[in-house]
Amino acid sequence: MSASTVFDLPIAGMTCASCAGRVERALRKVSGAEHVSVNLATEQARVNAPADSLPMLVDAVRQAGYQVPTRTVELQIGGMTCASCAGRVERALGKVPGVEQVSVNLASERAHVEVFKALDDRALIGAVEKAGYSADLPRAERDDQAQANRRLRNERLAVAAAVLLALPLVLPMIVQPFGLHWMLPAWAQFLLATPVQFILGARFFVAAWKAVRAGAGNMDLLVALGTSAGYGLSLYEWARAPAGMTPHLYFEASAVVIALVLLGKYLESRAKRQTASAIRALEALRPERAVRVVDGREEDVAISQLRLGDPVLVKPGERFPVDGEVLEGSSHADEALISGESLPVPKQPGDRVTGGAINGEGRLLVKTLALGTETVLARIIRLVEDAQAAKAPIQKLVDRVSQVFVPAVLVIALITLLGWWLAGAPIETALINAVAVLVIACPCALGLATPAAIMAGTGVAARHGILIKDAEALERAHAVNRVVFDKTGTLTSGSPRIVHSQATGADDAELLRLAGALQRGSEHPLAKAVLEACTEQALEVPPVSDSQSLTGRGIAGQVDGRQLALGNRRLLDESHLQPGGLADKAQAWEAEGRTLSWLIEQAPAPRVLGLFAFGDSLKPGAEQAIRALHGRGISSHLLTGDNRGSAKVVAEALGIDDVHAEVLPADKAATVTALKRSGVVAMVGDGINDAPALAAADIGIAMGGGTDVAMQAAGITLMRGDPRLVPAALEISRKTYAKIRQNLFWAFIYNLIGIPLAAFGLLNPVLAGAAMALSSVSVVSNALWLKTWSPADSQQEDA
Repeated sequence: MSASTVFDLPIAGMTCASCAGRVERALRKVSGAEHVSVNLATEQARVNAPADSLPMLVDAVRQAGYQVPTRTVELQIGGMTCASCAGRVERALGKVPGVEQVSVNLASERAHVEVFKALDDRALIGAVEKAGYSADLPRAERDDQAQANRRLRNERLAVAAAVLLALPLVLPMIVQPFGLHWMLPAWAQFLLATPVQFILGARFFVAAWKAVRAGAGNMDLLVALGTSAGYGLSLYEWARAPAGMTPHLYFEASAVVIALVLLGKYLESRAKRQTASAIRALEALRPERAVRVVDGREEDVAISQLRLGDPVLVKPGERFPVDGEVLEGSSHADEALISGESLPVPKQPGDRVTGGAINGEGRLLVKTLALGTETVLARIIRLVEDAQAAKAPIQKLVDRVSQVFVPAVLVIALITLLGWWLAGAPIETALINAVAVLVIACPCALGLATPAAIMAGTGVAARHGILIKDAEALERAHAVNRVVFDKTGTLTSGSPRIVHSQATGADDAELLRLAGALQRGSEHPLAKAVLEACTEQALEVPPVSDSQSLTGRGIAGQVDGRQLALGNRRLLDESHLQPGGLADKAQAWEAEGRTLSWLIEQAPAPRVLGLFAFGDSLKPGAEQAIRALHGRGISSHLLTGDNRGSAKVVAEALGIDDVHAEVLPADKAATVTALKRSGVVAMVGDGINDAPALAAADIGIAMGGGTDVAMQAAGITLMRGDPRLVPAALEISRKTYAKIRQNLFWAFIYNLIGIPLAAFGLLNPVLAGAAMALSSVSVVSNALWLKTWSPADSQQEDA
């Protein structure tokens, strides 16, 4: 039984005293639990129980019908050198009681851990340290950068020293083809190789010892064993050589291998920092101070001192410190690094601004609407970090291989040693070939292949306004062969206007006045069009009571003592009313592609009062987006609740393959599910009204501002409403997945070819060390090619 610990468990779902009692009784049944108390007001349970009983306590709460909330912990991991290291850290964290989910990223050197709120972070750090690595909570971005720069500088100095010491050892091999045969004395070779082996190479021995102590193996163990064998063999040959004779030594092999591996690790570290450049660029957008206006007085304050509603002054050329609404002034905002929008966006009173964007030529007074983690920039950073921390499904294969890779290499090296020796080769030859096997094996390339590509791909996508939620979405998106579009706000501007109206009894102004009353307070695009028309005509809109939304049909309410409703043809049919003299108008306007809304009186006398026809314009780039999809062999579908005539006009104008019109929101998901039977489907919508369809698709692509439901319901969020970003998102997904496959192919082929060549004596340790050092660098460098991608490249390919 482990030591007793006091747990404070937050409990979600309790609504009354009986709930608290039920939770308390459930917790008392856990073995070893005592002093149980449940507080309904604070929604917490305090339990004294064994330290390893947290999972049992959580299970007891869940079985009672309640939940224990979780939280996400980010840990910076130090000392990982290969895929087996990442796997070992992952397994160590997964064994900690209270951990729900773990993902360790070798490329970013971070662990993403989902834990129950009652779990102390120190337990996670302790588990990592016990596995032989270091762990810490993320530092401030500036501190993190300073430490990374110091580490790179130290690695660069170590490489320079190792090369300078190893160069005289390898020089005789370099000049030998030119007929020069000379060799340094044994004592000189010893003096040059020893500091490389035990001072500059100390990191490999320390990491190897930690791995062995934890009962595992890693790349450092292979390097330490291989170079130690070469160094030890040199000492043995030197000791048994006759006096006055310089034997053939292998000091140069061990020293050069360490120098090359250090060079490879340095280049790898530089490349890995470049894969994370997107996050650093976004972090750099956060201003640290702002100018707050209080009673007409300007005061310079830290961002942390601001509160919601505070007016903030933003001068020309400054970054907006908060998300807010313009109160005074006019200007333009450069939002390129946030939304990918290359052109400055005009801003005037009433417009929203995003923290991190650059103010243009004007002086603006902005009302603070969001701070800290609730800003758009913070959400983008969090989304990109989550995507880069997540594992693609293809990574599971690598994880399985990495668990057995190092032990398998050790076995192959032993077989090589025994095989050559039993075949009659000198023990020196057998040992050198075994060393070559140890040195050429590279689990690093396997471990970096997937995360490096994902970090580079999601980073460059975010820079162009494409937010990929997780690695699984990225992997699925490359296979999409059907794209389903919502119409309003996705392919069209979403800002319709009334282009026709016809009243049956009263005049058109009265018809508009009654419709405006029903639409009061609504955010629907058609409602805004009605209210804008009322404002333009200076109509006094009467109040509405008992207002209710009629899902998929319209809206209803009481106006001037009459029960009225405004909606589509389905509303008319369900009310058992006939269009009468408006039938011809309706047919003609539908043929123009207009959206129709019928105003009807439901009581006291059911009748049709009139008809509105709304028009909407196609978004710039919509036709180009559809053409780009067709160029890639991807079919397009239009899925909308609008009438078939309106949908057909849009589809014909854009060249869309198939139309699904007059579909209720609840039925959109079923339509998407049906399409999935014959292909991989992406659904494109606004992320709010289309949430069920987005969730039903293989990939949901939300268009808009990248906030609220749009970020949560979809696998991919487009930060601006440009339809051309849809094929661009699928293209960067395809290119990223191609890089993953390329990297894994070369990593596997490299080891499958290199290890047998070394085992058969066809590679000496120096060449093996060079190949090993360059393998991981080549994998990361290949991934970095993704950083050159832009949506414009995709458009040029389609032109």
